[in-house]
Amino acid sequence: MKKKLEIKPVEKKIEELAEEKVLEVIEEVIEEVKKKEFIPRDLVLSSWEPKTRLGREVKEGKIKNIDEILDNKQKILEEQIIDSLLPLKTDLISIGQSKGKFGGGKRRAWRQTQRKTQEGNVATFSTMAVVGDENGHVGIGSGRAKETLPARGKAQRKAKLNLIKVNRTCAAFDCACSEPHTIPFKVMGKAGSVRVILIPAPQGTGLVVANELKKVLKLAGIKDVYSKTFGKQRTSFNLIKACVDALNKTNLKK
Repeated sequence: MKKKLEIKPVEKKIEELAEEKVLEVIEEVIEEVKKKEFIPRDLVLSSWEPKTRLGREVKEGKIKNIDEILDNKQKILEEQIIDSLLPLKTDLISIGQSKGKFGGGKRRAWRQTQRKTQEGNVATFSTMAVVGDENGHVGIGSGRAKETLPARGKAQRKAKLNLIKVNRTCAAFDCACSEPHTIPFKVMGKAGSVRVILIPAPQGTGLVVANELKKVLKLAGIKDVYSKTFGKQRTSFNLIKACVDALNKTNLKK
């Protein structure tokens, strides 16, 4: 006698796989975002109407280099200023965690929270973005919204407005090349309980840092560096902020 195959009802199977399908869709959206790295300048400039004096000077062509703005410590209030001066790349930091059995789960870019209301649970998504040109400029920002794509857009806009300049050189004691591949000297950044120490490294060492810090350093144009971290490193927000704080100190004179 052949055994009959037990087939679960379609409705029950959909309920079991619903959460997994949602996470798969979110991961696909992240991959599509990573593929669209370069921001088209022509579309930004054609429809942009600057509202600040700095924006008008950039649109008219009086300012052609972003370093003129950053060196003078001028306040940037329009993201189109950055888009028109730099070919930026963008990436998302894994700050959330998908649900899994026995408390385990895969790290993901979206952190979901809920609040209780009379109408039911209201979900909120937050994410953290990093932008850079891989040539000494990098910025980070975070955004929150009721949906994932608006949260990503907010995070990217804030990251552009928080752009900083990173000083690069060859400063390792056992390296004598002329390429700017590492930081000029040892620096330490702090955010919350997290401390990140970056140390110059010779050419060919690579990025000896945490996986999430590699995204920031790569977009900043740093290829070789050693690091030490202290504090609660699993808090990705503070870990990234401490790294950017350290990179910002590379502009100081030793």
